[in-house]
Amino acid sequence: MTGACDFERIFNPKSVVIVGVSSKPGFGFGRGMFNALMAMGFAGSIYPVSPKGGEIDGLKIYETVEEIPGEVDFAVISIAARHVPEALEACRKKGAAGAEILSAGFSETETPEGTALEEEVKRIAGKGIRVIGPNCFGIYCPESGLTLIPGPDLSREPGPVAFLSQSGGMSVDFAHIGKWMGVRFSKVVSFGNGADLRESELLNYLLDDPDTGVITMYVEGVENGRDFFSALRRTAERKPVIVYKGGLSDSGGRAVASHTASMGGSGVIWRSALRQCNAVQVGGIMEMAQTSLAFSLLPHKIYKGVSVMGGGGALGVNACDVAESLGLEIPRLKEEIEARIISILPRPGSSAGNPIDVANPFVSAQILKEVLLLAAGDEKIDLQIMIQLLYHYKSLAGGIGADSIRDVSPHHELAQGVQEVVDTTGKPVIVVLPNLKQEIDSMDVEEVMREARKAFLDRGIPVFDDISDALKAVNRVSDYCRKKHGTPLRKAAS
Repeated sequence: MTGACDFERIFNPKSVVIVGVSSKPGFGFGRGMFNALMAMGFAGSIYPVSPKGGEIDGLKIYETVEEIPGEVDFAVISIAARHVPEALEACRKKGAAGAEILSAGFSETETPEGTALEEEVKRIAGKGIRVIGPNCFGIYCPESGLTLIPGPDLSREPGPVAFLSQSGGMSVDFAHIGKWMGVRFSKVVSFGNGADLRESELLNYLLDDPDTGVITMYVEGVENGRDFFSALRRTAERKPVIVYKGGLSDSGGRAVASHTASMGGSGVIWRSALRQCNAVQVGGIMEMAQTSLAFSLLPHKIYKGVSVMGGGGALGVNACDVAESLGLEIPRLKEEIEARIISILPRPGSSAGNPIDVANPFVSAQILKEVLLLAAGDEKIDLQIMIQLLYHYKSLAGGIGADSIRDVSPHHELAQGVQEVVDTTGKPVIVVLPNLKQEIDSMDVEEVMREARKAFLDRGIPVFDDISDALKAVNRVSDYCRKKHGTPLRKAAS
């Protein structure tokens, strides 16, 4: 590990040098990073560098780093591996606090030449410039406008979730998923081979980062297991840490070695260590995103009783089965609450017992709001889930002669009503929006579903596609909080 790190200048630089920018159109990583920073609206100074010089978008391309006037805060290096040490040293002398090396061709090649080049990068880093990479996609920081490669269209809206990833592809994929799913980021770091800055030191930084409330990680292998698990345990005591460990299988371990030159380690040991640290382990990128969404939008507490409301008895049965398997409860509501709910639901076919079957998908937003308000009045209920089958409104639109499903879908009114329920009761509500109409002539349904998701997310309401995913995410939040506070698991009601 190298010395101190000026993280402020790395994540929020006022000036960036990009080594390896061509004036010719086309896609190289250097040119791509320049275009991405411009598209993101990075407000600082950008200094492109290429031996051939020239101009790009009205900016001078400097032939060498030394020609740049004044100091720079951060460097992006995207040139042939053999030229990287020289460029890194030039950036260090220019005063850069850090550099991300996008170039590949280092220890991941498992060649003497690649290993020697990475050792040279480490030596230069030890002289006073912190390095992210090599063989990485860099940093995404919505607040400052830094972005991954290729990432010109990522969200500029900051949020509480940080992501540390050994995989560049995983980092940009997760950032794209977060944009539509509602996960908002403080910092995303793709650190690749991790020649200098990597998981343990970055965890220690995020522990005290005021912009970060939830930490996610994709890990293939660690440099120092003792340091990593010490940092992980210390961090998870204060902030949830969600870990996707790649390479737990034998074949996955072999793939890890060729990807980032990491040793994956025993799957049994990893699972045990993560459990002891109270890290939240997930098995894929979508699980990681769904869990991040829950941790970022739900209060961090132990959830026991859940109410489920939707149109369709089988949906409620499924919810009960999944909830019970996770140790969550869907308890019967008080008799007086059930009576008041059934009095406002359409008859016949409805049921107020929890799960609450509202009988059909076209119940008005106002009635659904009243049902949520009533169910929240039962002290056994900690959280509510509303399953809304908006895709059925396509057939309703056709039946009444409306031009589009958008003309009849109540998603904006529903979103406003749910927000009012949360504000009034103080109990969170999760919305589940399945879409079973995905044929080519139902593209209008997909558009409305996306609009509906955004309407809820804009009000801080988590949205899931499936009830099982929602309940699993709630359980992870609850389980983390239970272990954090040393609360014993309460047996689910039979």
